[in-house]
Parts: sequence; C-alpha cells; structure tokens
Amino acid sequence: MLKVWGRRSSFNQQKVMWLVGELQLPHEHIQAGGSFGRLDDPTFLAMTPHGRVPVIDDDGTIVWESHTILRYLRGQVRPGWVLVRRPGRAFRVRTLDGLVTNNPSAGLPDGRILGLQPNPRAATELAAIQAKVAACARHFRLLDRIIGDRRYLCGDSLALADIPVGTSLYRYFEIEIERPSVPNVERWYRRLQEHPAYQEHVMVPFSELFGRLDY
Repeated sequence: MLKVWGRRSSFNQQKVMWLVGELQLPHEHIQAGGSFGRLDDPTFLAMTPHGRVPVIDDDGTIVWESHTILRYLRGQVRPGWVLVRRPGRAFRVRTLDGLVTNNPSAGLPDGRILGLQPNPRAATELAAIQAKVAACARHFRLLDRIIGDRRYLCGDSLALADIPVGTSLYRYFEIEIERPSVPNVERWYRRLQEHPAYQEHVMVPFSELFGRLDY
C-alpha cells in the first residue's frame, strides 16, 4: 500500500494528498512534521536526505519533493491523465512548471503573511509582508488572464497543473488581506471546491501556522 508522510496543514503535503484523493488511491497517511515530529528519526532521514515532508513509499519506491511525487503518481496510476499527445500537452506542462516556479503565492500562507493575523510585527517585517501580498496580487491577476473562460486551468477537465496552483487558493482567499478582482480565478476556485478530494485535503484549518516562519 502507498504510504504518505506529512502533516495535513503542510501546503506541499496537501498537493500530494489532493492528487491521491482524485486518483482514489488506497494509502496510509503517516502524520509527520510540526507537532508530530518524526523528521529527525533515522528511519525518516534514510528515506529523504533533507528531512522534510512530503515523502511517499510506493511498495519500496521512495519519492520526495512534492512535484516529483505528483508526476510519479500520475505516471504510475494513470499514464494518460492530463498528458495527451496533442498541442495542449505543451501548454499543460508549461503551465505546471511556469506558474508554480514563478508563483509567489505557492508559499503564501507562510509565517510572514500569517504574522499579520495575531502577532504584531516590526516595521521591517511588515514591509516584507506587504511586498509579498503585492507580489501575490500581481500573480493572481496574471493567473486570471491565463484562465480566461476555461473551466479549469488548462481546459474543460482537471489537469495536473491545477493541483499545485489550485492548492494555494484556499489559504489565499481565507487570509484577511486586500485582494485584486480576479473573477476567473474565483470561478475556478468555486469549481475546485466541488471536488471532494479538494474539500478533504486542501480546505484544512491552518491557524497553527500563524506567526510561524518555518516548521
């Protein structure tokens, strides 16, 4: 059985668990990281040298780094899923790599921005928070133009590119910050919320992250 290590509130863990849910894979979820610890255990470090989650063990095949895991699961379980021999394939791969690599919101709800919630910050820290919020606004305006009138990020059905980018939406829209008008993103977000796997694995409370810069 597939084993997945990581805590539910981990952004990178949520990407993996959302895909696991969409593919309806039998699995065992082992809580690790944060208050659950385990990351310093020799057995865990033997699987991943950097001691971070998520990590999967697929009947002896160890994979770490969230996007590598996503591609691995997609290829192992449904080789044809959102990877078709049409021009759209290049767009999907480019969208996955380009948007995620250049997405300042991918780690949006980190300690800097969540620090706005319960904890006062120094002026220098506040400036860093404001800069990141502004960067997120620019990113979501770009994302709004890219989505256009499509149902999902790359077309009429859920694609692998929806997973890492779409995972950021729940926290982005739940944090009390000023956001630009992005109707296409908001429509896409509402559609993602209709997916049971998104509800279960992405729409997870994250108050434990408030004011934390790392875990």
